Amino acid sequence: MTVRVGFGYDIHQFSEGRELHIGGVQLEHEMGLLGHSDADVLLHAVMDAMLGAANMRDIGFHFPDTSADYKGADSKELAKQVAELIKTKGYSLVNVDATVCMERPKLNPYIPAIQEKMSQLLGVDTDAISIKATTSEKMGFVGQELGAKAYAVVLLEKS
Repeated sequence: MTVRVGFGYDIHQFSEGRELHIGGVQLEHEMGLLGHSDADVLLHAVMDAMLGAANMRDIGFHFPDTSADYKGADSKELAKQVAELIKTKGYSLVNVDATVCMERPKLNPYIPAIQEKMSQLLGVDTDAISIKATTSEKMGFVGQELGAKAYAVVLLEKS
């Protein structure tokens, strides 16, 4: 059995007048994350980890922010495409372990819904999706509630 590990990271600033999407789920918050797409920081980190593990570059290569085709893109649709892309190289997703860093809103109540949504998008069991949440203890970019960031590690297996 051949396995590959991938790491992903993403960061976006908060902005008024935008919806907040984390892991494909819309969260209640007075601001959303700013980006060319819907700025789903968690899905972006997971997609980068998956592409990296398959040695297929990153989401900016596949879905460039210089392309009008991806302006306002739904990251859920991009995640489905990445799941299909890794299959073209003979890989399947084994599991995801991710951490989202933001002060507010608290992510804990949303984690089961995020796990369910991501399992549907990526074609794995919910038990294969581990989501953790932390703050920056009021320090730095995240701690000042200027934005959010996410880290993800994935394991792929050669089918």
